[in-house]
Amino acid sequence: MIRSMTGFGRGNYENEGREYLVEVKSINHKYCDINMRIPRSFNGIEHKLRKEIDSKISRGKIDVYIEFRDNSNFENVINFNKELAKIYIKDLKELGAETGINSDLNVIDISKMPDVLKREDELNEELIFEETKIALNQALDRFIEMREVEGSKLKDDIENRLNIILNKINEISGFSAGLVQEYVVKLEARIKELLNTDVVDENRLAQEIVIFSDKSSIEEELTRLKSHISQFNNLIKTESPIGKKLDFLIQEINRETNTIGSKANSLDITNLVVDLKTEIENIREQIQNIE
Repeated sequence: MIRSMTGFGRGNYENEGREYLVEVKSINHKYCDINMRIPRSFNGIEHKLRKEIDSKISRGKIDVYIEFRDNSNFENVINFNKELAKIYIKDLKELGAETGINSDLNVIDISKMPDVLKREDELNEELIFEETKIALNQALDRFIEMREVEGSKLKDDIENRLNIILNKINEISGFSAGLVQEYVVKLEARIKELLNTDVVDENRLAQEIVIFSDKSSIEEELTRLKSHISQFNNLIKTESPIGKKLDFLIQEINRETNTIGSKANSLDITNLVVDLKTEIENIREQIQNIE
């Protein structure tokens, strides 16, 4: 199933006071560009999280937001800097003696001094990664599900447009079949008019017909066009990622259409080529959003 490159998913997980919220969203991008906003304490596991995301998403500008709340106690460590506390006590007593200010101190006062008591979160990175991954995969599953829903809509629209293109190609083929005979009639009538005679040099006429047929024949282009469209139809029924392949094929389809337009010696064919290019451009816009 093809996937759109736009999507959104949210996941959450809670265990023993640790809460995780993960949001994933994306827009179109030529490559896979992952931008992460995570807590500073997650820096050590960022590469693992990126790898997890990269294994499930191949294209798009991906924004990942992770929020972490830690209300657990087993990882909370209080660091009491005794040496720094002693320095505070010594300096404060000296200041009191010099200024005559009462220098009575207690432990509570000292503990409030900068950096004497410091809470350190010694995260168990492996545990945090495994728990974050639960919320992340939940978000990614919902994100991919939304991409697939959008991809299904794109597929239906593209198939409808390809059917229109095929019908136009068949019409062009019908007009093309009568071009040479129409040219023969016009050329013969023109020669008779210019030379004011009913006698026409059949050999010269045959040469002109061959030259015209060679210049105006679009059978090869029509055959390649049908082949490209068949490949396109088969490709959109396969699994993503196919966006880059579709982009290449639509360029080839457009190239063959341009050639048909340049070789056309018929107003009917020219008008149909304009219709073809309109549908091709619509498809090109659609596949820019396919992973």
